[in-house]
Amino acid sequence: MQQVTLGIGDIALRLGLALACGGLIGLNRDLHHKGAGLRTFGLVALATAGVTVGTLTLAGSQPDNIGRVAQGLLAGIGFLGAGVIMRRPDKVRVTGLTTAAAIWFVAGLSMLCGLGDFALVGILIALAVALLVGGRALERVVERVFGRASDEDDGPLPPADD
Repeated sequence: MQQVTLGIGDIALRLGLALACGGLIGLNRDLHHKGAGLRTFGLVALATAGVTVGTLTLAGSQPDNIGRVAQGLLAGIGFLGAGVIMRRPDKVRVTGLTTAAAIWFVAGLSMLCGLGDFALVGILIALAVALLVGGRALERVVERVFGRASDEDDGPLPPADD
């Protein structure tokens, strides 16, 4: 088993970057008044990166070890995300899907921070922020051009609420 030795500065960088990324996505969710925000996303990011760094330093860098940890973390985070998904009382809409997806995304991103893949983290966070900030505007433009989708049985769909 090949053990990985990381200095305190490298560990702090990996954890700090994960926390910053999680906090940024969480701030977006807070600003949209969603069920999970800055603190929740920050904790998910920090815990995921911490477990990943711990796996690297304590269990070695064998692909089996890292793969099992990744599988367990991402599956477990799915349950946390499921907690923010709710069916509206009108039984037509489901809310919280974007927040749940963002929680899962932050966990995966934080795992990459823990592994030290900073280039991929940079690309992913830039794309995610662009999507979260500009996605609604793009949806509205597409709806104006092509019209709002409807379900044949239920008539026009109500406005989306993530």
